[in-house]
Amino acid sequence: MEGQSSLFNETDFLNYRIVRSKMRKRTMTLKLERNGAVVILVPEKTPGEEIKRFFRSKVPWIARKLEEYREAIVKAGGPRCYVTGEKFLYLGEEYPLEVIEGGSAKLTLYRGVFRLCRDHNADGREMFRAWYRERARQILAERVNLHGRRLDLAWRGIRITSARTRYGSCSPDNRLSFSFRLVMAPYDVIDYIVVHELAHIKIKNHSKRFWEYIGKVMPDYKLRKEWLAKKGYLLDI
Repeated sequence: MEGQSSLFNETDFLNYRIVRSKMRKRTMTLKLERNGAVVILVPEKTPGEEIKRFFRSKVPWIARKLEEYREAIVKAGGPRCYVTGEKFLYLGEEYPLEVIEGGSAKLTLYRGVFRLCRDHNADGREMFRAWYRERARQILAERVNLHGRRLDLAWRGIRITSARTRYGSCSPDNRLSFSFRLVMAPYDVIDYIVVHELAHIKIKNHSKRFWEYIGKVMPDYKLRKEWLAKKGYLLDI
């Protein structure tokens, strides 16, 4: 912002969390959670000093992202109030909320409008989380079936989580997990995460071979990945 220095400096996020993995062979990855927490994913035997150097090299990026998140919250008008007129994402589109009297369902999406029964608007956040979870179970099962069969890959079940930034994962025994927040994103972004996790059934790391495989089965994956990098902060409730 003009005439004002950044609100963040290195001391704001010195307490980062390190996650070591046997499956990660070479590369280190840094993730920034929406509460400002920093998570660094590293190969199991990476020396501490090497991790510190990596972290220090990412400080400008972290500060920039935190500033973007702060500005996005201000632009959105602050925390949700679950009142008529607020807008909520579903499959990449925004739909307005209308708080209504009575009704047979607590929360519905009908003819392009979310309708929340007034008796439950005090619990609006939980109503939306439950609604998104139910849609996530259905949509992600459909997309996993579609792409899993297309790629001839076998998985051992699907779990829906509340993760804020880890949109998907694949366990060593090929069980898939996805955040319910994904159903706020467009279908092409959902499909990118689904294909990414299915690919881990075949290749258990993020090696060059893994990304070559992703590029082969989804040539425009970088554009889909970029959407998450730029707009992932919107997938929140």
